[in-house]
Amino acid sequence: PPLNEGDLLYMPTTPPGISITKARELLQQTDKIIASHPQVQHVLGKSGRAMTATDPAPLSMFESTIILTDTDTWPEGKTIEDVIDELDRMVQFPGLTNAWTMPIKTRLDMLATGIKTPVGIKLMGDDLDVLSEVGQQIEAVVGELDDTLSVYSERVVGGNFIDVDIRRDDAARYGLTVGDVQDVVKTALGGMNVTWTVEGLERYPVNLRFPRELRDDLESLGSVAVSTPMGHTVPLRAVADISVKKGPPAIKSENARRTAWIFVDLDTSDVGGYVKAAKDAVDAAVSLPAGVSIAWSGQYEYMERANQRLMIVVPLTIAIIFLLLFIHFGNLPETLIVIGTLPFALVGGIWLLWLMDFNLSVAVGVGFIALAGLAAETGVVMIVYLDETWERWKAEGRLVTIEDLKAVTIEGAVDRVRPKVMTVATTVIGLLPVMLGTETGTRVMKRIAAPMVGGLLSSTVLTLVIVPAVWFLWRKSQLRHHPPTAPVAGDEATDA
Repeated sequence: PPLNEGDLLYMPTTPPGISITKARELLQQTDKIIASHPQVQHVLGKSGRAMTATDPAPLSMFESTIILTDTDTWPEGKTIEDVIDELDRMVQFPGLTNAWTMPIKTRLDMLATGIKTPVGIKLMGDDLDVLSEVGQQIEAVVGELDDTLSVYSERVVGGNFIDVDIRRDDAARYGLTVGDVQDVVKTALGGMNVTWTVEGLERYPVNLRFPRELRDDLESLGSVAVSTPMGHTVPLRAVADISVKKGPPAIKSENARRTAWIFVDLDTSDVGGYVKAAKDAVDAAVSLPAGVSIAWSGQYEYMERANQRLMIVVPLTIAIIFLLLFIHFGNLPETLIVIGTLPFALVGGIWLLWLMDFNLSVAVGVGFIALAGLAAETGVVMIVYLDETWERWKAEGRLVTIEDLKAVTIEGAVDRVRPKVMTVATTVIGLLPVMLGTETGTRVMKRIAAPMVGGLLSSTVLTLVIVPAVWFLWRKSQLRHHPPTAPVAGDEATDA
């Protein structure tokens, strides 16, 4: 489950080719709308990439950090999911694909997998045009699923570029080299840092280039003056062809293959169930061309790795518990009796998960592993008292008939209910602060504690009923195979 960090990160995506002016306008509009929400204290947005190699964000990716007010001031019963739903309904712009997440979590996800949403789809192949086409097909299919909040397929060839194709013969006619023309394009149109300005502790570069009205369309670009060695100037169009062409805004590669990413934001926390449904829908509706492969990433990738580990850890845990019990009891029947209580513990844990509307997750798996140890402990307590009573009656010579064995079972089980319940109660009471807490981190801790609390309650009831009964049947067979040596008169001897 996601850790509730107390704040939000709004990371919408626009189609590639957006201008800086339009990006700034959209960023200001979305921040203004978000700031008007009653539970938002402050919002600060960023568009484009920062001066760091770890944040290769294109201009089409916004990042708005949202600082929320104290939860004590929120209306009763309002959760951060409710705030996200309200903000998502408020911020709806054509061409803007919303994604809501947590600040720290997103940074870790982007560094680990590159996917900022709970589920990501990575298409890998050699031809970017084919990847872009397949990505849009998958985007249409996944967007129809019920639990899809938003989906965006990267337009890997959707960037707009101004292509200046220098005509070498014409440039030579004016005494210009290719480098001379490129210097004009680089400085007059792209801009060049000529100096720095120091404002206290801050330093800013001073960039020099033509004003916007001289470079805001192809006609103006063609009129840019190029100085010649002969002392006069010629327009740029006289020595170069200027056109707008489509191309990749960024080229991603993974495992030595070009990739296109599809970001999928969910309206559910059941990542595994959603990916299964999405895989079935994609397999049925989209036919992958030759040389194109698909990989599901994001939180789903973490979950798959965790499930592989749990497939090893869970059986290993049960094996270790079995070994420790066998070393303690020294016999197989009592070890099997205690191990047999573990499935009954699962019953209560699963019911409590259902009542609290928790999905199976890594945290839940950890809770069930801890539950296995606690359930074994409660079973050991019962077996120990039963064995002590058996040995005492046997030493006193009172253990003769089946009725005596019933009395042993009653004394060892029923009369020891109080310490048994106290053992369970101390554990459950110790976990109550976690179950009732609302602070940061309790979302994960509740999913660890819920199987333990529910499982202990069910295992206690069933252990009090089933373990003494199974123990009685086992000891009954021993009593029959090893009858008492002393003669016993009356009907009791016949029964024995």
